[in-house]
Amino acid sequence: MLENVDPTAATAAPGIWSMMIGSSAIVQLVLIVLLLLSVWSWTITIAKFLQFRRARQDSKEFSTIFWETRNFNRIEDSSRRLESSPLAQVFTSGYRELTKLVAETAAAKGNSEVQISTVERALKRAELDEALKLEKGITFLATVASAAPFIGLFGTVWGIMNAFHGLSSAKSTTLQAVAPGISEALVATAIGLAAAIPAAVAYNYFAVAVRQFRDAMDTFSADFLNVARTHVIK
Repeated sequence: MLENVDPTAATAAPGIWSMMIGSSAIVQLVLIVLLLLSVWSWTITIAKFLQFRRARQDSKEFSTIFWETRNFNRIEDSSRRLESSPLAQVFTSGYRELTKLVAETAAAKGNSEVQISTVERALKRAELDEALKLEKGITFLATVASAAPFIGLFGTVWGIMNAFHGLSSAKSTTLQAVAPGISEALVATAIGLAAAIPAAVAYNYFAVAVRQFRDAMDTFSADFLNVARTHVIK
């Protein structure tokens, strides 16, 4: 029975983990960096996905309340529990500024255009703040997507250099002598791509979502000002 065993089975190509362990110190350092970047980018991706999903749900509910009610006092009460909605936060900022202006002196109340421009600036500031919240962490995904392949390539080049350098002291210069070192070096490129591709996909997805939220906030600000002109500012 033992004579029928394939003699190459005992010397089968090692797995990726074995090649990572058997690589040089520099390549191992590169792999550790890539793994850390991958873990952190996945953490950001999951966190941002949950944040955006909650923001969409709350924004949809807030928009329904806003157009069905058009009563700023009641809308403000609803916006307090929909804190994940960028639209609700923009409304809160604009409404507070509007309330303050309406409560000011009679001279200020008489100039509706000054009030509108002041409220508009408050809305723009709120839009910027909400956009910054949505964009937080996304830049890191772009960095991983662009840098990880080059970090992996560096590890591969370094590993191949070591593999060929070892040929100078090797008795045999056949492909079998250099192939293990090259295969171990190529693991760095594979890990780099594995870290970069999901980060690139996530970045593109979130970048589009941020633009959509920005457009929604711009549209809502215009609608808010129109309602304020019609029902609040006299």
